[in-house]
Amino acid sequence: MATLLITGANRGIGLEFARQYAADGWDVVATARQSSPELDALGVRVEPLDLSDADDVAAFPAKIDVPRDLFIANAGTSRPMNTGGAEDARDWQKMMMVNAIAPFQLGQALLPKLVDGGKMIAISSGLGSIGDIGGGWIPYRTSKAALNMAWRCLALEAKPRGVTAVALSPGWVKTRMGGAGAEITPEQSVGDMRRLIERLTIADSGRFLRRDGSEIPW
Repeated sequence: MATLLITGANRGIGLEFARQYAADGWDVVATARQSSPELDALGVRVEPLDLSDADDVAAFPAKIDVPRDLFIANAGTSRPMNTGGAEDARDWQKMMMVNAIAPFQLGQALLPKLVDGGKMIAISSGLGSIGDIGGGWIPYRTSKAALNMAWRCLALEAKPRGVTAVALSPGWVKTRMGGAGAEITPEQSVGDMRRLIERLTIADSGRFLRRDGSEIPW
């Protein structure tokens, strides 16, 4: 049975990943700060994990006792939107932990628990591209740019172990973060990303891709 570990699975894209993989018979471990009725209804193993808590992140890998075929670092936050003042600065620090530092630390610690030929996917964003930059969303952009760099470094460690590490942009998705005016549904986004993940090979390790497989400039 194929095995998946996914963070941030209580709603949105993470919940849809857990739903689709569980429906296909995968052994799914899903993490969330707090579970949700929708996640509980899937019948998968749910583990509490707060990515803003460094101790929680450091302790979590010991809970994974079965090798994983796939790790998806999905959990993230979009707050703060603004950059002024001490409160925004504190929220920005927390965002960097949740969106960049914790995913890398988890990925690095879990690397020995990935099977040969396994895959590690970071759910990033086109807003993290420095080469294709627009205005606004400065905290979020910086956190995803940091995630991209960290995941690229992780890919260098993963490749000799036969593990593929790739950063993916899911597109603009109709979730609580993306809003009702977004372009696509979670079902569409996750379906596209799953097809892409399936065809990734070790030669793709270290890339930053859209859900259709096209390259995003760093």
